Amino acid sequence: MNKKTSRTKLENKKRKVLLYIFILTTLTALILIAKELRTVIDYQKNSFFSIFEKTNTKESMPPQSSDSIDLTHLYSPYSVLVDLSTNQTLAQNKSQSKIYPASLTKIMTAIIAIENIENLNEEMLLTEKHFETLYERDASMAGFLPGEKVTLKDLLYGTLLPSGAECCLALADQIAMSESKFVNLMNSKAKELGMNNTLFCNSTGLHNANHYSTVEDMAKLLQYALKNKEFRAIFTSRQYSISATNLHPEGLTFYSTMFSSMNDTRVVGGNIIGGKTGYTDEGGLCLASLAQINGKEYIFVSAKAKGDHQTQPYHILDANNVYNQVGSLNVLNDSNLK
Repeated sequence: MNKKTSRTKLENKKRKVLLYIFILTTLTALILIAKELRTVIDYQKNSFFSIFEKTNTKESMPPQSSDSIDLTHLYSPYSVLVDLSTNQTLAQNKSQSKIYPASLTKIMTAIIAIENIENLNEEMLLTEKHFETLYERDASMAGFLPGEKVTLKDLLYGTLLPSGAECCLALADQIAMSESKFVNLMNSKAKELGMNNTLFCNSTGLHNANHYSTVEDMAKLLQYALKNKEFRAIFTSRQYSISATNLHPEGLTFYSTMFSSMNDTRVVGGNIIGGKTGYTDEGGLCLASLAQINGKEYIFVSAKAKGDHQTQPYHILDANNVYNQVGSLNVLNDSNLK
């Protein structure tokens, strides 16, 4: 009888310990969820009220036409908003500070390639050298394979939509015979465009301490590139399917990394119509995007948002926030004129 009672007490203690562990685990989970909800609520609250506040920028910049766009409550600590119709900076936050542009680099790779290709339908053979170093560094790939024959046009779409690093190396080889020579073309173009705080070391955006830029410089690059019809067509595409190749008899379909991360492209008064994402551990989440709002086009470039490919797309949430501010301000201004 005593043994049975002792066993019963022991089992009761075990149940109590398990119950305490369950309660502790549940409380911990609830605390984490509450913190996440508070972050989202605070972000949305700041996004709403920032429409009616003045921007408090941290750098000395020329007078701006609109000081009501708030970029200080974003996930991205570096950002700039530009009106494409006037090329005027509407708002900025640390836009001249050094960033690592990650795959935003591929905007330069693509425009250099487009300007140096005579026939977009020309084919080239991909070789092992276009892949070997990329596998080692876990670079983003479009899905091509060594030994595959592809057109230069397919490589361009592979560069900007799925952010394929193998496409960058192939284009660099085709145009300049080597990536190092191609990088010289990239830096020459940067100098031509007045990107005075930019230096490129590769065509892919893979991290290198000496490969850097600013969001202001990347905005200058995007403004320039969007004037090219071929670049604009690719940049604003949601997806693109290539024809059959020797190694992909059914072809391949590329999807934009930006559009794939968006539930809705609509913003107040318009839509986000194009973009290029980027990410490295050192560069954070980056985005260069294009929106059309009330008949006008705007570009927004941001960098170093916390997170990665597994978290919420904080760089895209920032773009939605800013473009919604633009649309809301337009509505307010229109109502004030009536």
